[in-house]
Amino acid sequence: MSAISLKNLDVSYGDTRVVEGVSLEIAEGECFGLVGESGSGKSTVLRAITGLAPDWEGEIDLFGQPRDKSIDKRFAALCQMVFQDPYGSLHPRQTVDATLSEPLAIHGIKDADRRVPEMMEACGLDPRFRFRLPHQLSGGQRQRVAIARALMLKPKILLLDEPTSALDVSVQAEILNLLKRLRREQGLTYVIVTHDLPVVSFLCDRLAVMRQGRIVEVADVAALKTNTMKDPYSRELVEKSTTRITA
Repeated sequence: MSAISLKNLDVSYGDTRVVEGVSLEIAEGECFGLVGESGSGKSTVLRAITGLAPDWEGEIDLFGQPRDKSIDKRFAALCQMVFQDPYGSLHPRQTVDATLSEPLAIHGIKDADRRVPEMMEACGLDPRFRFRLPHQLSGGQRQRVAIARALMLKPKILLLDEPTSALDVSVQAEILNLLKRLRREQGLTYVIVTHDLPVVSFLCDRLAVMRQGRIVEVADVAALKTNTMKDPYSRELVEKSTTRITA
């Protein structure tokens, strides 16, 4: 059974169709990358899966469960999203403790005093940060809080929308290593949207290249590393990459 199955997914914003005919099968435990230029529809695919882009047609299944167009607790517990901007995605007046406790409260889970420190430790957050506000944290620390929040309900799937692009280069490496470790330790399935091909090379097993709302190629990450992508647009993206892609 696939962790995520998309069949003929079309997504629109008003009268504008931004994703068309997307079909993907993503295996449990896989890290799958969505790449392409800005405006190609990558993030919109993630938003449709989470329910943040409800104007869609086609089929979305998570572990064989059909997804409707609402936001509900059942799917929130199964699938969570980490956003690009770790400052904008956190409430500026909520402490780390309040941010991490909120999903538990919404779902009626009572053991916040145990689970909050445990998740902070798992995400490399010093326990002294528990009652600090977002502006008292660095960008990397804020993104660790965002990742911890996404994991509080113990989901099986994480959707990652450019999770390192707003961070300094040195901090990016720390967050990527954290994501790699969490995936291994918690058996997570990742779908990561990024324009940074070395990130895909480091984290992912497979990738799909999107252009103008459509998928032009699905390939193993080995094809990215060896520059043997088949589609001309895919090869163009690799050639334009400003950072060397390594095995």
